[in-house]
Amino acid sequence: MNEGTVVNVNTVIPFGPQHPVLLEPIQLKFKFERERIVDVIPNIGYVHRAIERACEINDYKRNVTLCERICGICNFMHAMAYCESIEMITETEVPERAKYLRTIWSEMGRLQSHFLWLGLFIDSIGFESLFMHLWRDREIVLTLNEKTAGHRIHLSTCAIGGVKKDMDDRLIAEYHSGLAELKKRMDNLAPVFIKDKGVQARLVGKGILPKNKASLLGAVGPTVRGSGIPQDMRTLGYEAYSYLDFKPVVYDMEDAYSRMLVRIGEIYQSIDLINRALNQMPNGPILQKNTVFPRGTAITRIEQPRGELFYYVAGNGTNKLERCRIRTPTLANIPALITILIGHEVADIPPILLSIDPCVACTER
Repeated sequence: MNEGTVVNVNTVIPFGPQHPVLLEPIQLKFKFERERIVDVIPNIGYVHRAIERACEINDYKRNVTLCERICGICNFMHAMAYCESIEMITETEVPERAKYLRTIWSEMGRLQSHFLWLGLFIDSIGFESLFMHLWRDREIVLTLNEKTAGHRIHLSTCAIGGVKKDMDDRLIAEYHSGLAELKKRMDNLAPVFIKDKGVQARLVGKGILPKNKASLLGAVGPTVRGSGIPQDMRTLGYEAYSYLDFKPVVYDMEDAYSRMLVRIGEIYQSIDLINRALNQMPNGPILQKNTVFPRGTAITRIEQPRGELFYYVAGNGTNKLERCRIRTPTLANIPALITILIGHEVADIPPILLSIDPCVACTER
């Protein structure tokens, strides 16, 4: 061998399904040449629970509770997407007040999800104290959830035809007060994410997902909006979003830093949406009883914290469904994740991987 010849050493390193940084049961096998990632092979299926099959065995009304258990963080949105599908098939009209309440609780879910993610994300690059501050502030949202439904995470307030819980003036006032405090605390923390040189060094230019690739690979949620594409299912106007002048938060730097900025922007946006919904919410009933067995098919698309949640429901006129098919945003974002990891070094894996906010519990049903 001539002097100075470079020898490429191929190394395969498994990352997950158990790892101190990645708190999700997914395995990624990385192939390296020297320090650079040249290939990524995903492996999922560690927590498959056969929930879609269970939806065909249960009474269709019981599936509201079952679908809510697909994901703890997105529990209300799963229940809402399922209920919307059944309501579409059975032509059940949801009262206006219930639409506003569903929107409020959806945005509360987005808030607690984004605070959870920001804490884990910033901890992955060494900001442990900031992680603790964020999870402390997340308690404001969880406390309001508990005052609403008696539960901090699983609300169990959604029902076919509307919702099972209402909000009185006292609780509405507590929401306004709690959200004002949450915004104040976020104002103190956001400059660290946006301006800190250490954060920028770890995120700027890392995990580039060009706009054309984001579209081609079918990315969704903050992952695609961080590449400059204003794709957000809330623009469809489901529930009360059509009354709230909603516009997606979009950044076009196309990197992990851009995806983080989208979520920070959405925290402020969710606070504003909840406040406006509370102020505009009309009086009236909150539940329209459904007495018709579902016959036919329906597709529902809503925006989870991680992106588009897709439900397909088929009924045959009995109390059991023929099919319930669910596609979650993490599954849609895995092809983009593999692309944005290639070319980077080992130290870049945690922030790039977490920048799509993976939720494998949602993905594996």
